[in-house]
Amino acid sequence: MTDPTPAAALRGAVDLSSLRNRPAAPAAGGSTAPAAPSLVFDVTDETFPQVLELSRTVPVVIDLWAEWCGPCKQLSPIIEKVVTELAGRLVLGKVDVDANPQLTQAFRAQSIPMVVALVGGQPVPLFTGAVPEQQVREVFDQLLQLAAQNGVTGVVPVDPDAAADPDAEPVEPPLPPLHAEAFAAIEEGDYARAIGAYEKALAENPRDADARAGLGQVRLLDRVQGLDLQEARAAAAAAPTDVAAQFAVADLDLSGGHVEDAFGRLLDLFAALPSDERGPVRERLLELFGLIGDADPRVIQARGRLANLLF
Repeated sequence: MTDPTPAAALRGAVDLSSLRNRPAAPAAGGSTAPAAPSLVFDVTDETFPQVLELSRTVPVVIDLWAEWCGPCKQLSPIIEKVVTELAGRLVLGKVDVDANPQLTQAFRAQSIPMVVALVGGQPVPLFTGAVPEQQVREVFDQLLQLAAQNGVTGVVPVDPDAAADPDAEPVEPPLPPLHAEAFAAIEEGDYARAIGAYEKALAENPRDADARAGLGQVRLLDRVQGLDLQEARAAAAAAPTDVAAQFAVADLDLSGGHVEDAFGRLLDLFAALPSDERGPVRERLLELFGLIGDADPRVIQARGRLANLLF
């Protein structure tokens, strides 16, 4: 988002009308915003109308993410940190795209992470993909300026005693040491160290499902680091049976949320290769299935096609 103006930014890049309960007049600026669950909270298809109303007095940042999305795990902590430091001048709503299909469709989330804002009940595009902390701060500064120009200047009260609230959600226990090491390495961009930490965790406990999932995610992050999507697509188009070229595009597609495209590309590659060259493609498919989850309908469908190709 660069130098947005109220007229341009609030034209309505996406259509949220189907998700509103009813229109409401904008609240006067400079007031205390209505109650929010916290500065950071989950948003669902059902709760979205209340979030729209909240955005009439305080800007609401919407983070569209998924559990399998590696870049989301990089970006979300950065967004939460910056939102918390702004002390109620804006709030963050997190949308799990897999669990909320109406919102995913309404925001036209073709790839994730995708971050938008709501100001006065209207959507404001911010950015797509993982971006550095400094860029997040700059975008949020511009968002606050835009909101002020539109009279949305409320502040959500920050309760210092919230942690003592008996109804508050329990604090999550600390991560196991190797998991904590992996997370710290990911935040530093040291994927090799994170992979090593997760591999050690699995060596100690082969049934550690969180370590296995984390290892798959960080391996994906490591593989896509520095790849250029257009160059990768051109290389794959020029060599349809080049395993490395097709792997690169499939990884980029999966990391960007295009799960079916990634599976379809690898299954097409599997079908095109001689039987004695298919092993690495099958292994990569199984790895990506594990990232998305066995219960996901896209995985079920892809597994079915893989089984047909095998037998």
